[in-house]
Amino acid sequence: MNAPDLLLTIVAATRRVTDVRREREPQAAVERRAAEASPDGARFERELGMAGRINVIAECKRRSPSKGVLASVYDPVRIATAYAQGGAAAISVLTEPTFFDGALEHLTAVREAVGVPLIRKDFIVDDYQLFEARAAGADAVLLIVGALEQPELERLQRRAWDLGLAALVEVHDEDELTRAVDAGARVIGVNNRNLRTLRVDVDASYRLAARMPKTVIGVSESGLKTREELAQLSAAGYRAFLIGERFMTDPDPAAAVADLIKGSGVV
Repeated sequence: MNAPDLLLTIVAATRRVTDVRREREPQAAVERRAAEASPDGARFERELGMAGRINVIAECKRRSPSKGVLASVYDPVRIATAYAQGGAAAISVLTEPTFFDGALEHLTAVREAVGVPLIRKDFIVDDYQLFEARAAGADAVLLIVGALEQPELERLQRRAWDLGLAALVEVHDEDELTRAVDAGARVIGVNNRNLRTLRVDVDASYRLAARMPKTVIGVSESGLKTREELAQLSAAGYRAFLIGERFMTDPDPAAAVADLIKGSGVV
C-alpha cells in the first residue's frame, strides 16, 4: 500500500478551512482590512538578497507533522522578538491550523511586536489567503509549487505582487524548479524536506544550486543545523536560509540565531 500523500492532504484541508473562513468573513470585508495595511515585499527581497552576510528567515511554529509539538508553551511574540534581537533577516510565522497549530492571529501579534519583514507560512491556494496575509501584517507569502497547478502558481504570484507582497516560491526537485523559473519567480526556496513523505535530504539544495538562475534569490529550507552547512550552502550560491526546528527547540532563540549568523564563516 502506498503511503498517503501528506501535501495533498494538507492542501485539501486548507481549501476547506479557507471556505469556512470566507463564509465567516466575506472576501470584500477582508479586502477592506487589507487595504489599510502597508506591506513591504521589496524590503523582504532586499533583506534576503543582502550580500556579505548570512540571511536567516527564522520560523515560529508550535508543531510540525514530522517532529510533533516543538513548544508546549507557545508564545510567537516572545519567540519572534528573540529572533529579531538575534539578527534574523526575516521571520516566518506558521498560520496553518490543522497540522501546525498555527493561526493568523499569531501573525498579527508578531507584526505588532517586531519591525523585521514577515512571511505568512501556509499552504496558499486562494486569493482570499493573500488578502488575509496582507491584512494580518505579512510582507510575503509562501507559494508551494507542488501544491499548485502552473496557472494557479502564476496567478497567485502576480496577485501577491499586485498587493505589495513578495512571494517565496518553494520547490523540491528539478521539475518544480523549472516551473518556478518559468513562472518568473524572484525568490525560490529549495525545501530539503519532501512534503509528501517528510524525509529530509539537504543534498536537494546542492543538487538544484547549479540550476538556480543567478538573478534569483535562492533560499535553502529545512534540516539546517550547523554553521558549516550554512557556509557551504552560501558557497554554493544560496543567499538565505529558512530555519525553524533548530531555533524552536533552543532555550535561547536569540543567541541561537546570533550564533549561527556570526559563526557561519561567511564574509
